Amino acid sequence: MTMMDIGEVARRSGVPASTLRYYEEVGLIRPLGRHGLRRQFDPGVLLKLALIELGKAGGFSLAEIAGMFGEDEALNIPRANLHAKAEELGRQIASLRVLRDAIRHVADCPAPSHLQCPSFRKLLTSVSARRAGGRMERPVQAGRRQGRVPKPVRDPG
Repeated sequence: MTMMDIGEVARRSGVPASTLRYYEEVGLIRPLGRHGLRRQFDPGVLLKLALIELGKAGGFSLAEIAGMFGEDEALNIPRANLHAKAEELGRQIASLRVLRDAIRHVADCPAPSHLQCPSFRKLLTSVSARRAGGRMERPVQAGRRQGRVPKPVRDPG
């Protein structure tokens, strides 16, 4: 079996050696041994590192990712956890879309000042309410369909 030292694993995976050592410390990866002072890994560690990076990109914590690997290193991802994470990401995406659209509106609003733009004021009110309530809600115009850009305020003059 061909083994790789930590430098080769870092090079091939793109994961810095310091991160590899941290992953070892928290139990996500295990070297097979050492050759001198250098940790030696099975090539299968590259797949595991890719799974860890995918989990991180998906918003899973390192503890959650660690729980997806059994004692025998077999991958076991409960599908219910994946569905829950997908729903959470969907809510975040929807909220970010509304926020993006509101910011675009404010950027294009013809009001002389941002503070004179009703949509901007609603955005400020919404942000304040979220901070006070400690939870994410739609940032502006709860009655409008998601994804619609608010109409700009027209100067009557």
